[in-house]
Amino acid sequence: MEPDHPKSTLSTLLGGLLPLFVLAHCSHHLLTALTIPLSPMIRSDFSLDYTYSGLVISAFNLSYGIGQLPGGWLADRIGPRIMITLGICGVAVAGFFVGLSHSFWMMIVFLALMGVLGGGYHPAAPPMISSFVEPRHRGRALGLHMIGGGASFFLSPLVATAIAAYWGWRGSFIGLAVPTLAFGIFFHLLLKKHGAGGPVERTQTHRASQTIPTQRLLRPLIVFIFLSTFSAAVLFSVMSFIPLFLVDKIGFSKETAGAFYAIIYSSGLWVSPIGGYLSDRFGSIPVILIVLLLTGPVIFLLNFVSSWMGIGILLLALGVIIYVRMPVSEVYILSHTPEGRRSAVLGIYFFSSMEGGGILTPVMGYLIDHLGFFVSYTLAASIIILTTLICGVLLRGDLKPKP
Repeated sequence: MEPDHPKSTLSTLLGGLLPLFVLAHCSHHLLTALTIPLSPMIRSDFSLDYTYSGLVISAFNLSYGIGQLPGGWLADRIGPRIMITLGICGVAVAGFFVGLSHSFWMMIVFLALMGVLGGGYHPAAPPMISSFVEPRHRGRALGLHMIGGGASFFLSPLVATAIAAYWGWRGSFIGLAVPTLAFGIFFHLLLKKHGAGGPVERTQTHRASQTIPTQRLLRPLIVFIFLSTFSAAVLFSVMSFIPLFLVDKIGFSKETAGAFYAIIYSSGLWVSPIGGYLSDRFGSIPVILIVLLLTGPVIFLLNFVSSWMGIGILLLALGVIIYVRMPVSEVYILSHTPEGRRSAVLGIYFFSSMEGGGILTPVMGYLIDHLGFFVSYTLAASIIILTTLICGVLLRGDLKPKP
């Protein structure tokens, strides 16, 4: 396979590196997906309250968001292959040491290190995948790549809780770090063999569409990014405590709570293409407003359900909300941003979402400690609804899909 020449059909690419990129995405998230479902066990081991439990989750998320910015800068200069390898192998090594941590602060340090080392994967992988296909096939190729992430967030809690039932939460980190490291090394050697992802030669850059959006276009873009990232951050802070909520309020075992959490991410295996279709059919703003207005009632109803089926339905609904919001948001941002600035704006979008979630999670933990789950979740639901209504008014002139 010649990586320097785009393939004409996606079927040709499916016989090449794309399936391995799906596995690479899955392996990258095998360890990053563990902290929340294993939080009841970590909480018990270190005798943490909700505030410190939130700090455990934020230690990774904050550093992971920060790592996106230098990760993209380095990928352009030393080549995406190194950053992809670092994003997989670095996460594996740091995750291994998380499993060896026998003090709270040692675990926090290695979780933060895991986030920094993993921050280079997402800025490096999509541009590299895009270089293998013609522009008309890029959406499908990147969509397939997203399946890897959804699969890992769905499978990791199931595998990790099964391992933890016998060897504890540390065994889950150590056990999944080994195959992740092995695959990262294998993938690096494979990319190197194909001559893919090396340093990019510094040639004359394309000057396509460098014009700055007019004020008329810039304001709705800012409002939309704020709406999407802020609501995602609030929702993440709620989701971060769902395993603890299931243990403390519903009475699930720690292992069952971690496994139930995987229901949320099962939607990642099928919902994203539907979100993209709805965005194309009805426009991004109507779809995201409806989805976010439904988010509030779903969060609020968590306070009233106690049956396994009811919990499962609400967690599945949260997953649908997440995986519809993501492609809808990306479609809007790409269609309202000049071509030469799209990566930078998307970088701000991902950074804001991750950092917002990392900051709000300890805040949610503090609220739960002092006000309880009912008040805290009701407040989160109300904030999302109010923010959606205000931003919907500001975006009312852009409600109709563009022809």
